[in-house]
Amino acid sequence: MSYVQHARAMLVLGVPLVGSQLAHAIIGLTDTVMLGWYSIEALAAGVLGTSFFFTLFVVGSGFSLAVMPMVASAASANDPTQIRRVTRMGLWLSALAGAVIMPIFWWSETLLRVLGQEPEIATLAQTYLRIAGWSIFPALLVKVLQSYLAAQERASVIFWITVLGGAGNALANWVLIFGKWGFPELGIAGAGIATLLNQSLMLVGLCLYIVRSFPEHALFQRLWRPDWEAARAVYRLGWPIGLTHLAESGLFTATAIMVGWIGTLQLAAHGIAMQITSTMFMVHLGLSQAATVRAGRAFGARDLAGLRRGGVVAFAMSLTMIVFTMTLFLVFPDLLVGLFLDPSEVNRTAIIQIGVGLMAVAALFQFADGTQVMAMGLLRGVQDTKVPMVMAAVSYWAIGLPAGYVLGFWTPLAEIGVWLGLVFGLFCASALLIYRFSFQQNWLDKLHNHKA
Repeated sequence: MSYVQHARAMLVLGVPLVGSQLAHAIIGLTDTVMLGWYSIEALAAGVLGTSFFFTLFVVGSGFSLAVMPMVASAASANDPTQIRRVTRMGLWLSALAGAVIMPIFWWSETLLRVLGQEPEIATLAQTYLRIAGWSIFPALLVKVLQSYLAAQERASVIFWITVLGGAGNALANWVLIFGKWGFPELGIAGAGIATLLNQSLMLVGLCLYIVRSFPEHALFQRLWRPDWEAARAVYRLGWPIGLTHLAESGLFTATAIMVGWIGTLQLAAHGIAMQITSTMFMVHLGLSQAATVRAGRAFGARDLAGLRRGGVVAFAMSLTMIVFTMTLFLVFPDLLVGLFLDPSEVNRTAIIQIGVGLMAVAALFQFADGTQVMAMGLLRGVQDTKVPMVMAAVSYWAIGLPAGYVLGFWTPLAEIGVWLGLVFGLFCASALLIYRFSFQQNWLDKLHNHKA
């Protein structure tokens, strides 16, 4: 395939995946906006709660993301049996991960207090997590089924189900947070219920589609039967992905905690700025997932030239989006931050002022995070996960977090300094991962071994 053909294939797969990621981000965006309209305390607690949830969610999601390149490679090799085996065991391992994670949500207040959060905010965050935490089970299973469908280039259904789920989540938030249509005013608890309902309905929708569209895979028949060989394969590929995501999301959670030490207004502004950057990051994540599928298919077909050209096209698309988002963040920061706050909020001006400073750093954040997630996606496509895990963890925790603490608390930069440390760690990860894919060529050796 030529570069133009690779670009076309990436767009056909990537646009729906980007759309689904944006729709997913809008779900979180809706929670943040509506909680911000409800109260600053609810917003701050929601920021902590969702950050806490996401940190643990991504650990279990490693198994679902392992399913994507494995199914893509099996589909390229026309092996439906292997598709069924790895997907089923991805469901198994994800459900077990959810069972381990849920108790942590239930007793989260104690942990948040130990981490230095204000008692009132910690209590509210636990209220949210004791409800929304149950959605860890459908959320992880949804992730597995989305990977299964994406690997078979059925991204459009992922998009539409996510869009419908987002619309339902927004409606449920409005009704339950503010007490509309005769329902009680539940505040942050209402946001938790809406999240649980959304994830459960998305799971049902995906299952119905798969049963109808892929009867030859018999994905849910005899689901209780273990396949230890496939489980081990998914586990070997998935646990480094999960720990990599834990390292990254843990860095974001640690950043939220450190900003919380500075003050509630700073934490609220951090949550808004992070929500904006995370929303735009979904474009890079969607393109990265498309790159994983394309790389996985090239790997399964033993297409070295296609693997290299696809990598060039993936980075070019990511860089184009980076330029756009950096411009947006630098030109309209006050407008973007202000969207999340009630016009009558007494602290609106102060929060916007803090948020504008964070948005300037977020422009750098987009470049660093966009390039590193694309490199990570390509490496996952060729089933290279262990060394990238080490590279990412060292960059995030040995470099980024200490730098954020020093700049945030040993200089007058405060929350700006914490964010600059975050960006520095992401830049280090980006450089190392790009080097590994471009020059180390460990994946080339794996391709030759696979060929043999």
